[in-house]
Amino acid sequence: MKREYPDSVTASSGEAAAKGKLPASAQSQEEDVDELLAALGYKVRSSDMADVAQKLEQLEMAMGMGASASTAQVTDDMGFFPETVHYNPSDLSTWLDSMLTELNTPPPPLPTPSRPPPPSSAPSFDPAESSTVTFDPNSISQTDPSRERKRMRTGSGSGSCSSSSSSSLGRGGAATTIGSEPVNPAPVTAPGLQVVVVDPQEAGVRLVHALMACAEAVQQDNLKAADVLIKQISVLASSQGGAMRKVATYFSEALARRIYRLGPPVGPISDPSTFDSFADLLHMHFYETCPYLKFAHFTANQAILEAFAGCKRVHVVDFGIKQGMQWPALIQALALRPGGPPSFRLTGVGPPQPDNSDALQQVGLKLAQFAHTIRVDFKYHGLVANSLADIEPYMLEDESRDGEPEAVVINSVCELHSLLAQPGELDRVLDTVQKVKPKLFTVVEQEANHNSGLFLDRFTEALHYYSTMFDSLEGSNSSPTEPQDPGQPDQVMSELYLGRQIFNIVACEGSDRTERHENLVQWRGRFNLAGFEPVHLGSNAFKQASTLLALFAGGDGYRIEEKDGCLTLGWHTRSLIATSAWRVMAA
Repeated sequence: MKREYPDSVTASSGEAAAKGKLPASAQSQEEDVDELLAALGYKVRSSDMADVAQKLEQLEMAMGMGASASTAQVTDDMGFFPETVHYNPSDLSTWLDSMLTELNTPPPPLPTPSRPPPPSSAPSFDPAESSTVTFDPNSISQTDPSRERKRMRTGSGSGSCSSSSSSSLGRGGAATTIGSEPVNPAPVTAPGLQVVVVDPQEAGVRLVHALMACAEAVQQDNLKAADVLIKQISVLASSQGGAMRKVATYFSEALARRIYRLGPPVGPISDPSTFDSFADLLHMHFYETCPYLKFAHFTANQAILEAFAGCKRVHVVDFGIKQGMQWPALIQALALRPGGPPSFRLTGVGPPQPDNSDALQQVGLKLAQFAHTIRVDFKYHGLVANSLADIEPYMLEDESRDGEPEAVVINSVCELHSLLAQPGELDRVLDTVQKVKPKLFTVVEQEANHNSGLFLDRFTEALHYYSTMFDSLEGSNSSPTEPQDPGQPDQVMSELYLGRQIFNIVACEGSDRTERHENLVQWRGRFNLAGFEPVHLGSNAFKQASTLLALFAGGDGYRIEEKDGCLTLGWHTRSLIATSAWRVMAA
């Protein structure tokens, strides 16, 4: 409601009588400056009080309308400020004019959907660098750079604050003390952002809402609105700490590159031309940092070991062997099998290397050396393929046709979802598996649905999934006795490993979007249609996984669940990865 102000402010009768007794020159000087505000350090003439009050009301209204522009900025080193700090000149009336000039700009109207031209320098959100916004009081816009300022702090002293802007930033019930601190202003080239201290939970909620609103604007192709929101997200993200800040930084970078059509960032993190050579390194660090891949290997190996019971010749086809970290444990388990180990043949599938090196052969040599030390008859074959759909059944046939036939198991850990980027590729791979007729087909995939046709649905699911994943990374790398070190190489590289997936889900489309994760229900439907039936994972697999979690700090946060014969591992109430086993249906 608009308040009405008198044209002039009159003194009380006692003050008027006292002034009448003063000399004319002293009385004139006394009337020029308001006594109360003069005591507080402000030079305001009594005749200007009505004008000042109106400007204060306008300032309050302008700050309310420009709340979105007055976004919270808090440095990481300082955290949230324990006190409200802002700077004011002694000339209150002139300062109010300068504030109104900055804040009274009306918000832009809702733009019509159109593609904005790419900015000369797109916002960059490098996860490896700090996104902290440093507050510099010298960067606040000035109307007169030569004017001294007075610094105001909320404290425990008594007094009052005449500025409505300070009361909106200060804490309820806190009085204000004023001390004079001259500040040497530096020339500025652009207006500074106003600093508003907000509750961390409120800032987190605003950050999530801004991310969702930006994703919705992208889905509607309202790129002008998305452009405004992405700039707010970058500032809001800097007010957060820990996992929330990291997740928001990765998602905001992916959104920015989708909005500005900039393509992948420069470097090995998400550049398709260099990522393959970097992927194995990221994969290894992720394997060491958290239990998800170990869970996948332990549970799959237990199912394979049970499928090979009593077999003298066994053959495992690994659809994504990478560094071969899954197989030493299985070789050792086979060596300890009652009656002696079987003859073990391993076929490792992998993509061609950019430098044309024979990485698959190097993996095979290391595994062969390990098998030799524990006296297991071991043969290895590396199979280079651009896609799993390129594999034909004859490539996996038994080389030796003498004696007992091989018992075959096909193993896939987080490999099938990428086939969904090309229509028909998954069907071709499942058809090949059918023709090989393995005793078991073990499958591990992310327990999430990142393959929705609607961008907003995919974005929402990914935001929840990776927020939980980053929370678990923070939890598994900290303990009550040892403080967390966010700069640990394994954790940093693991975050890059997940960040690459986020970028692919959010910023890419078409065949470039290969991180098309689906959940157990969706995979069950696909396998049933392809002629497979589930195989129940036994209690031994559950025990193996439970033993594994005891080795990790923060293990209390992990949860193993059995779902219709499959096993899932998650963080608290959210399942994140799932192991299942399948076999060809009987004719």
